[in-house]
Amino acid sequence: MPVLEKFQLVDRVAVVTGGNRGLGRAFAQALGEAGAMVAIVARGREANEVAVEELTQAGIGARAYEADVADRETLASAAEQIMSDFGRVDVLVNNAGTVVHKPSLEVTKDEWDTVMRVNVDGVWNGCQIFGEYMVQAGQGSIVNVGSMSALIVNRPQWQPAYNASKAAVHHLSKSLAAEWAPHGVRVNAVAPGYVRTDLSPVDDPDLKPRWIDDAPQQRAADPEEIAPAVVFLASPASSFVTGAELVIDGGYTVF
Repeated sequence: MPVLEKFQLVDRVAVVTGGNRGLGRAFAQALGEAGAMVAIVARGREANEVAVEELTQAGIGARAYEADVADRETLASAAEQIMSDFGRVDVLVNNAGTVVHKPSLEVTKDEWDTVMRVNVDGVWNGCQIFGEYMVQAGQGSIVNVGSMSALIVNRPQWQPAYNASKAAVHHLSKSLAAEWAPHGVRVNAVAPGYVRTDLSPVDDPDLKPRWIDDAPQQRAADPEEIAPAVVFLASPASSFVTGAELVIDGGYTVF
């Protein structure tokens, strides 16, 4: 197979959680451009409809399913509907996430629990629910969206729950990669640095000296710069890659 064809996802079905905005929206677009049919799983009916319309206008086959990744019942229901509509799931991108910027002693129990429910339980729910279909089929690729925050402690803001949650995502990815490799299912994580999204106020002058100026490339990424790595890990181009953490941070973690 010619090398560029290994990046193609023609006739495959890709599920993207949180796929109606930010990084997830860029991932849905990129996977669709690689040939996949895209199933967006996210909260917000209106945002879902807008995302599907935009993808459809770009010639990408797409549908949206309203669900909360932290609510296992709604996610399982969405998965059943996706299997009914498409008949298969080849790729899962666990992208949905949230963050709380607060010093540790100011983080409330509800804030801690919310971050863990979305960032850890949500990824676990997605992996277990969709992973079962993949294991039964004997093939599949899961890409979990971690963070460079799994590897460092960010500054100047404090975000203990987020950092801990993303470290959990990375190690869960390795654990499932080891367990499911004999079943033909690969599990990897991407670890983005600062990306221009709703969760990252990269233009805040109070944050810029540490977030941007301290990085070798001295800029934030656009979501579209992270998406090609997701396509790589989702596609046959990465057939010998599992249990990996792909850091995409403009060099931030080298210092």
